[in-house]
Amino acid sequence: MGKMILTKKQKKERNRILLALCLYFAVILAEHALLRAGLLHGIWTNHWVRMIPYLVPYFLVGGSVVKNALIGIRNLQMFDESFLMTLATIGAFAVGENAEACAVMLFYQVGEFFQDYAVNKSRGSIQELMEIAPEFANRIAEDGSIETIDPDDVQIGDLLAIRPGEKIPVDGVVEEGTSMVNTAALTGESVPRSVHKNDEILSGCVNGEGLLKIRASKEYEDSTVSRILELVEDATSKKSRTENFITRFARWYTPLVVLGALVLAIIPSIITRDPLTWIYRACTFLVISCPCALVISVPLSFFGGIGAASRAGVLVKGSNYLELLAQMDTVVSDKTGTLTKGAFTVTKTSPARGVTEQKLLETAAAAEGLSTHPIAVSIRSAAGNPAVPSGNESVENVSGRGLIAKVGEHGKHMVCVGNAQMMHERGISFQEEYDDASTIVYVAEDQQYLGAIFISDTVKDEAEEAIREMKKEGVRQVVMLTGDRKAVGEAVGSRLGVDRTYTELLPADKVEKVEELLEEERQNHKKLAFLGDGINDAPVLARADVGIAMGSLGSDAAIEAADVVIMDDNLNRIPLVIRIARRTVRIARQNIVFALAVKALILILGALGIAGMWAAVFADVGVAMICIINAMRLLNRKGFSSRGTAEVSSRTETSRIPD
Repeated sequence: MGKMILTKKQKKERNRILLALCLYFAVILAEHALLRAGLLHGIWTNHWVRMIPYLVPYFLVGGSVVKNALIGIRNLQMFDESFLMTLATIGAFAVGENAEACAVMLFYQVGEFFQDYAVNKSRGSIQELMEIAPEFANRIAEDGSIETIDPDDVQIGDLLAIRPGEKIPVDGVVEEGTSMVNTAALTGESVPRSVHKNDEILSGCVNGEGLLKIRASKEYEDSTVSRILELVEDATSKKSRTENFITRFARWYTPLVVLGALVLAIIPSIITRDPLTWIYRACTFLVISCPCALVISVPLSFFGGIGAASRAGVLVKGSNYLELLAQMDTVVSDKTGTLTKGAFTVTKTSPARGVTEQKLLETAAAAEGLSTHPIAVSIRSAAGNPAVPSGNESVENVSGRGLIAKVGEHGKHMVCVGNAQMMHERGISFQEEYDDASTIVYVAEDQQYLGAIFISDTVKDEAEEAIREMKKEGVRQVVMLTGDRKAVGEAVGSRLGVDRTYTELLPADKVEKVEELLEEERQNHKKLAFLGDGINDAPVLARADVGIAMGSLGSDAAIEAADVVIMDDNLNRIPLVIRIARRTVRIARQNIVFALAVKALILILGALGIAGMWAAVFADVGVAMICIINAMRLLNRKGFSSRGTAEVSSRTETSRIPD
C-alpha cells in the first residue's frame, strides 16, 4: 500500500483511536492487577460499577457513533451501522461484558478509519484529474500589459499569456510562440507534444517551456477542462446494478437483523430462563450482521475502477457503464478517424481525354473550397490549396453521394464531386474506375465528365493489435461500419481482422445496422459498444449500450453523446478499459460472496453460542478490512499493463471527421 498519507482529519482520528486503545489496555491491566492483589472488594463486584472505567475509552473512540445513532432515532432513520453498533455494545455492557463491549466499538472505529483511508486513496486518482483546473489566466491588454484574472472572466477572443509551467486556462489557438505541452492530465499520455503558431490548444494542459500567446476560442465553462471536471464530478452518481442491489439489500437487511436479534434475545430467554446468555448472543448477532463490508467495499471497487481508467486517459461517466463494459460481447466501430487516421491523401488521378490533371484538381478544389471534410482537405492540398472562388456561394451536400457546387463568376458553372452513384443519378456519362485500396471521387463540370481522383486513408498503426487484444479480453466479435465503397471497406476489414464489415452506409443506415446488432445481443443477454469519433456518430453513440468516443478530446458532441470518452485517439486504450471493467466487477463480486458467506457462518455459530463477541468483531471489522484490501488492488497501476497496452502512441490528433 506504500506510505500512508493522511489528511488532517484522518491524523486526528488516528490519534484518538491510539489514545483510546492505550486507555483500554490500561483499564484491563489495572483491573486484573487489582483483582489478583485482592484489592477490589465490596462495591467493585457490582458489574455496573466495574463498567465505569471502560466508558472512558468507549466514549472517546465511539462517542460520534453513539451520537449518530441518537440522531437517527430522533429522525426515525435508525437502521444503520451506528445504531447496530450502539445497540450491540450497550447490550454487552448490560450483561457485564465490559471489555468486549469496548473492544467492539474500538475495532469498529479502526475499521472505519481504514475504510475512510481506502476511499480517499481510491478517490486520489480522480482528484489528480480534478487538479487540471486552472487557478488563473493572464490576459494581455491592448497596451501590452498583463492582468491576472479568474478563468471564468476570460472572453472569446481574449489574448492570453501562458508562461512555462502554467496551465492553459481555456481552449484556444496559438498566436505566438512554440513550446512543448504536457497533456498527461487529460490523455494519460506522458510524452509532451509540440505546439506552434495556429495550432489548437486545450485547457488543462501544462505549458512546458517557452512563452505562449493564445487567442481564446471558448469561454471557461465551455472549455475542455470544465466539461471534463463536470463529468468527473457526476461520475459517481451513476451507480451500477451491483451497487444499487447492495443499497436495496442494506435497506431491508438492517431492520430484519434487528428484528432477528430481538427474537433471539426474548424467546429463548423465556424458554430457558437465562436472559443474560441470550442477550449476549443477540448482541453478538448484531455485531456480526453489520453490513459495512458490503456497503463500503462494493462502491469502493467501482470507484477504484473509475480512478484506474482516468489514470489511463479514459473517462468513464459512471460505474454503471463500467459494469456494462465488463459484459460487452460485441464492439461496433466506425472506420474513418476511428480505425483509420482520417488523414486522406490523393494518390493518383485519372483525367478524362482532353482534361489536364491540374484542371481536374482545381475544379474539384473549387467545389470543395468551403468543406472541412478530410477528403476535401486532401483535394485542396493536391491542387496547391487554391483560394476559394468568390462566386462559390452555393454548395449542396448530397448525403452519401458527394456535393454539388456553383463555382466561377456569379456561380455560372455547376460542379459535381462525388461517387459513382452521384454520376449515375445526375445522368453524367463517365468511365467507372476500380481500386480496392482507394476512395474514388468523380468530378464533372456542367454535366461534362472531367475525371477521377483516387484518395487513400491510412490504417492506424495500433488498430490491428488493439482488435486482437479486445478479443483476448473476451470480446466475441468486432464489426466495422463505413460509408465507403465495398471494396475499400472489405480490404480494411480483412487487414484488421474484424469479423463483419458493412459498407456503403448512410448515417441513418448505421443507426439501423446498430439496432439490428443490438437485437442480436439482447437475445444472448450480452452488451454492445460502439466506437465513433463523436461528431456525426452521436446518434449511434447514444443508441448503443455503451458509446465510446475515440479521439474526441475537446469535442462537445463526443462528451455529450458518449458514455466513455477516450482522451486521445489511441485504440489500445479500449482493451485496457475492458480489462479494468472486468477486474472491477470480479473484485466487487468476490467481496459480496466472501462477506455474505463469512457473516452467514458466524451468525449461525453466534446464535448457537459457539462464536462469541471476538468472532463477531472479525465478522464485521475483519471481513470489511479484507474486502477493502481486495478492492484496493484496483489501484495497482501494474495490474492492468499488458503487451498490447503498456505503450501508447504519442499522437494527439484531436478532431476526426467520419465517412
